[in-house]
Amino acid sequence: MAHYLDPKSDLVFKRVFGEHKNLCISLLNSMMPLEDNQRIVSIAYNPDAIVPRTDILNNSLVDVLCTDNHKRQFIVKIQVIWTGYFKSLIQFNAPKAYVRLLKEMDDYNLLQPVYALSFVTETFDKSQEYYHHYKIVNVYNTEQQIKGLELIFIELPKFQPQNIEEKKLHELWLRFLTEIEKTTQKIAPELFADEEIAEAIKYTDLGAYTFEELDIYDQWIFKIVSARSALSDYIKQGYAEAFEKSKAEENAEISRRLLTKGYSIEEITNITGLTVEQIENLK
Repeated sequence: MAHYLDPKSDLVFKRVFGEHKNLCISLLNSMMPLEDNQRIVSIAYNPDAIVPRTDILNNSLVDVLCTDNHKRQFIVKIQVIWTGYFKSLIQFNAPKAYVRLLKEMDDYNLLQPVYALSFVTETFDKSQEYYHHYKIVNVYNTEQQIKGLELIFIELPKFQPQNIEEKKLHELWLRFLTEIEKTTQKIAPELFADEEIAEAIKYTDLGAYTFEELDIYDQWIFKIVSARSALSDYIKQGYAEAFEKSKAEENAEISRRLLTKGYSIEEITNITGLTVEQIENLK
């Protein structure tokens, strides 16, 4: 029985979408908020982006310069993000790609937005929608848009196949990313029905990787689990510290008010829990 690797992992995602242009184009055309008559027809990889990053929870996995059927060019930064605490980093990194594109373009009339396409492995939004598309718009007239940067976040845990014919490829690629994990041994036959999805599945097969690559894969998975656990503990600790600080400030303010009303230190200690020394300092 075949064993498959998680396609969201750094090693496999880069193998599938960073080495096979046809699969990357198929993914982009199915995920990007393109116009009805717009299709990506060719891409060029930015080799600097298809390398491991030190921040394993937010890898810029594949960075491509796209050309559509109208000969317009734009950059898409494709990422898999393993935590919901990411928006600030995306907002910082994506504009840098836009600046680079400005320097490279001979004709600014052909310039199109930089897109940051992020697949998020955790739920971060309270709505039921899994697809989130952000633009820079006029708050008083949302039809007015400043083109230059657009952010797309796809919450993978929320995705549920709807079997909508016009979104067939969109759903198949998301099923590819959500249904295949490190323990998967059997894949739904309908995923093999599409030629490009079937090709992508081939690159997730454990047998397609050397022992050295599998060791890198295992180490990366371990680092992801460790980093997410450490981040969770850090956030919880931060919340606890913030709560204790807020509580202390609240008790201090109550103590000040009680002091002005003539309460004794002993009475204030019993009410707020502050020590005699702390109350003396407030005086």
